[in-house]
Amino acid sequence: MVLKIISATEAKVGTNIILDGMPCTVKKIDVSKTGKHGASKCRIEAVGLITGQKKIIAVPGHERFEVPMVDKRKAQVLSIGDESVSVMDLESFETIEIACPADIKSQLEENSNVEYWDIEGEKIIKRKL
Repeated sequence: MVLKIISATEAKVGTNIILDGMPCTVKKIDVSKTGKHGASKCRIEAVGLITGQKKIIAVPGHERFEVPMVDKRKAQVLSIGDESVSVMDLESFETIEIACPADIKSQLEENSNVEYWDIEGEKIIKRKL
């Protein structure tokens, strides 16, 4: 569910946008204003919120981007599996299987609390609390 749409010149460092169908965070933006009748150009460097993959894109300043809805929630770890981690949301008390990066998975133990992000329906554990 996309809440709003912004132009390329409105994007700032730290803004979340959707590039090529993937939610990303803007890490660097360069806006060049061209001559009398030219349009401004934006060079955006972004990192994927879920994959961590770096993307670089150059677009006109009037290009529109969708801003994804990122819901940050807390959960308690119930069990740790090979592929995913079973957690219980601390607000709704529902049990969810969530993917977890290997570096965070090594820090987790059962009954510890974590922060997970729900990004456009896809969930990922971001850090241990």
